[in-house]
Amino acid sequence: MATISFSDREFKRIGDIMYEAAGLSYNDSKKSLIQSRLAPRIQRLGLAGFADYIAILEDESEVAEFQMAVDLLTTNETYFFREPKHYDLLQQELPALADKSAISVWSAAASFGDEAYSTAMLLSDLQMSGRVGPNWSILATDISHRVLLSAKEAVYPEDRLRAVSPDRLRRYCLRGEGPSQGQVLLQDKIRNRVQFGQLNLCKAFSGLGPFDVVFLRNVLIYFDLPTKTDVVDRVLATLKPGGLFFLGTAEGRVPCSTPLQTVIPGAFRKMT
Repeated sequence: MATISFSDREFKRIGDIMYEAAGLSYNDSKKSLIQSRLAPRIQRLGLAGFADYIAILEDESEVAEFQMAVDLLTTNETYFFREPKHYDLLQQELPALADKSAISVWSAAASFGDEAYSTAMLLSDLQMSGRVGPNWSILATDISHRVLLSAKEAVYPEDRLRAVSPDRLRRYCLRGEGPSQGQVLLQDKIRNRVQFGQLNLCKAFSGLGPFDVVFLRNVLIYFDLPTKTDVVDRVLATLKPGGLFFLGTAEGRVPCSTPLQTVIPGAFRKMT
């Protein structure tokens, strides 16, 4: 496959488009990454080069292709019960975070739904043990329409559920047979407890919350510092005082104006 040339000017324009529309930030070191991710798509579309693809991205009627570009330039690798200490903390604290009749959780960068469904399994367990009431809810949002469609299907390779306990696999999952061998389908009692919606965290939004728990894990790596701070404060405005806020453990603490108390690495409590 021939290499498609990619000028500095074209790199800058794609970077500007992605930043303006989705808050994605790419410094000069990411030029080769963008080239490697988008060049196969450009060839598949039969385009002459990056200039033609930029023209498509600049066309506001080409929503589907812009969404494809976002998908190609972001990494959606995830799995169930990622960072298990976060779920251990939730198991300890959820009953005390809210009245037992209602707990509200937001997975703000939900990707393929692994995080939201993991939380649904945990809450279902807590409900069965009488530690929380039945009226809990989970909202899962992402900028990518494609990954949300996949999340709603709730079909995963077995390896993605490698951290799910055998008991939970029996209670909440159906293993595929025949052509579907190696895949797992989540049962309706878990699928139906998660509501999905498309949302760009870099744009103003309203009508969400208040939540007892907010996950914002492993998405801030795509933003520059001002955007990170803006996104975190916007998201934290939906969290109840005393609620739990989760970042990826490796992300550290992001500057924000909202007072937070560190609970464990990657987990914070909103103070006011």
